[in-house]
Parts: sequence; structure tokens; C-alpha cells
Amino acid sequence: MLDIRKADHRGRANHGWLQSRHTFSFGSYHDPRQQGFSDLLVINDDRVAPAQGFGTHGHRDMEIFSYVLEGALAHQDSMGTGSVIRPGDVQMMSAGTGVQHSEFNHSAQEPVHFLQIWIMTNERGAKPRYQEAHFGDAEKRGRLRLIIAPQSADGALAVRQDARVYAGLFDGNESTALDVGADRHAYVHVARGSLDVNGERLAEGDGARIRNAGMLRFDHGDNAEVLVFDLRPNELPAW
Repeated sequence: MLDIRKADHRGRANHGWLQSRHTFSFGSYHDPRQQGFSDLLVINDDRVAPAQGFGTHGHRDMEIFSYVLEGALAHQDSMGTGSVIRPGDVQMMSAGTGVQHSEFNHSAQEPVHFLQIWIMTNERGAKPRYQEAHFGDAEKRGRLRLIIAPQSADGALAVRQDARVYAGLFDGNESTALDVGADRHAYVHVARGSLDVNGERLAEGDGARIRNAGMLRFDHGDNAEVLVFDLRPNELPAW
């Protein structure tokens, strides 16, 4: 059974240069019923105005990844990493003992739309690291492509947690199934479009907690892009 969280129920932040929707409690948005799920702590759906962004700030002991939907996102950090990521690119920053970074819209004309997602680490005090990979549409079309995993197998980025993240694109008759196991939880986030998950319709921005998930089926997509999180059977994030 899906525990659905509709897009319009998410928290909202309007900073002028930044329009953000928060699936879980973040910043000034606090909902005691929405404190994350398993090891998934943050899903922020961010739209940043041209030439604007997040100035240099710090994190530690957190697995943070960005998934770009439109535009270009420029990254700089205290590890000496500098990059620009675009749709299909995924970046993973393991903050470890501490890292300073900034994220800016690379364009002076077009907005950037991306998801920023935090996963609790299982290794506190580790060495910070940065990873980046591109997953083209062909790899995700009508299927779920593994993009993040505990080990960097098959091109997936490595995360310091017992968690896996899949990305997929579905339209028309395209469909697939994913068996995460009856002893696992899952979270589904629809980044855009709409599709059916186990017969339940989810639209852009909708999410769903799925406990003891077992087999998940994805079909009847309408220009859908979806992220699926395979998670430990915990209810809330915890160190």
C-alpha cells in the first residue's frame, strides 16, 4: 500500500531568487509528521533564477546528491572540485569530516531546476569525497537505471549507506517492475509528468512511502521522470 504525499502538501519557500518545495522538514519549514523516511532525510525541489545560487556553506556527515532536470548547475567545493552539471548528470558529495561548497545557476539567462537530496551516512567522520556521472535518456527509457548504490557497480555512484537510488523515464506503453524485497522500504518521487505505481496515480511532485515494499510496478507514464529509493526498513532517519 502506498502512503502518498501530494505535491501541494509539501513545504514551500520563496526567496525571490529561489523557489523551493520541501518533501520533508527543512529550514524554516517544520512538520513533525514529515521528518524523513528511513535514511532519506531531504528532497528539495529547487528552481534557481539566472546567475543566482547558494553561497559557500558547510556540511558534515551527510550524503548529498543533486539531480538536474533543466538548465545547468555550477558546483565548487573545498576539495578543489569544480564542475557544471546538466540534465542526465548526477553529482554526489559525501561531506564526511566537513566540506564547504557552493551551488549556482551557471546561466545568466535561464533558470535551473534540480533536486537536492540528502541521505544519512553510515560512516561518521569519513574522508570527504565528490563523484559525478552522466546517465543518458537511453539508459532510463522504459526502465529503472541504478544511479546510486553502496558500491559503485555498473557506473552507479557510491553512497555510504545501505541505500540504492534508481531513475527512470516512462511514457505511453513503457513499463517495468522492481523487486526491492519484502523486508525493505521504498520511497518514490515523481520529478515530472505522471505515472502509475502499483496501480496508484502519482503526478509531478508527488511522493509515496512504501513499507515492506516487495514488487513495485511502474506503467502508464505521461512524460514521467521518477526516482525510486530502496531503503532499510526504518521509519525515521537516525544516526
